Amino acid sequence: MTQPLRSDVAIVGGGIVGASAALALRRLGLSVTLLERDFCGSRSSGVNYGGVRRQGRSLAQLPLAQRAHGIWARLPELIGQGGEYIRCGHLKIARSQADLASLEAYRERSRGFGMDLQMLDGRTLRERYPWLGAHAVGGSLCPQDGHANPRLVSPAIARAAARLGAVIHEQCRVDGIAHDGSVFVLTTATGLELRAPFLLNCAGAWSGAIAAQFGEPVPMVPAHPVMAVTEPLPLFMNLSLGVEGGGIYARQAVRGNCVIGGSRGFAIDAERARPSREAISLVLARTVELLPRLRHAHIIRSWSGTEGYLPDHEPVIGPSATRPGLIHGFGFAGAGFQTGPAAGEVLAELVHAGASSTLIDAFSISRFSRVPPPATST
Repeated sequence: MTQPLRSDVAIVGGGIVGASAALALRRLGLSVTLLERDFCGSRSSGVNYGGVRRQGRSLAQLPLAQRAHGIWARLPELIGQGGEYIRCGHLKIARSQADLASLEAYRERSRGFGMDLQMLDGRTLRERYPWLGAHAVGGSLCPQDGHANPRLVSPAIARAAARLGAVIHEQCRVDGIAHDGSVFVLTTATGLELRAPFLLNCAGAWSGAIAAQFGEPVPMVPAHPVMAVTEPLPLFMNLSLGVEGGGIYARQAVRGNCVIGGSRGFAIDAERARPSREAISLVLARTVELLPRLRHAHIIRSWSGTEGYLPDHEPVIGPSATRPGLIHGFGFAGAGFQTGPAAGEVLAELVHAGASSTLIDAFSISRFSRVPPPATST
């Protein structure tokens, strides 16, 4: 065992939420030590689809998503690179009149959040996007949404935090977490002992074990989204594509590769997942219906990951109701890439000021228990 380390804040998990929290905390002048079992951004934060959209988020998440939208615009200033982030627009496709009605209802409910959603009928859709298949009968366009490269962005946020003085230990599995009545004491498989008065639980799909240890079990289940990428193709798709009701999503990278996703894979063990042949076949069949140009495209890689889902598909963001100093940030159900930078700032505010300027009351862990939630918003 080495000499015990001390920090104002300990963070478990180096995904986009934990790394963003480390960056924000250093900008506030607090000392931070982040412990990551693998490499920062190597799990779901680095292997997701790369969508950076607000459209379709629940109304409760829109204040957080809107805050994140502003952060994404300043990415080069904050982390030293753009991460291939582009505001190309996000088009959500309707495949029926019922889908169109649902999209229109969402536009009405979400007015006031600055998304400028534009409803497109079938004729307009064909004129603007002639590459779409016949199953698309209309859609909703959010012009300022877009996509980025998660393999670049998530690790770059951690590196930016390190440049500002955050202490980051990768390949450093946390084996024990306790509270000695004064501070949290974390021990790792590499022999470190870390003491800190604040602990941020940002361990993604594995965060439930930490919450349960402090008397706050949550009904979180893992899910394994399936994604694939094609060979480089001539550029034709100039936006990020989704489908009302789910099914598939697709975008084309600047190099011409089309990234597509949908369906679910399976877990190999507690830490690894992969897509099944049946899941890939389903994704390809659904994709070709809407993107006929991909009918003969070659898939060069497919993959999966592990995300944490709660029953209401809302994250847990906020203070523990049972242990002062413990603050949760997990369960983003696939929304963490876009909202992660804002969630990190919120966690830093909760440490620094005890409250957040962004409304997060709906994300209290207390919704899964009878313990009254602490106040978190101003």
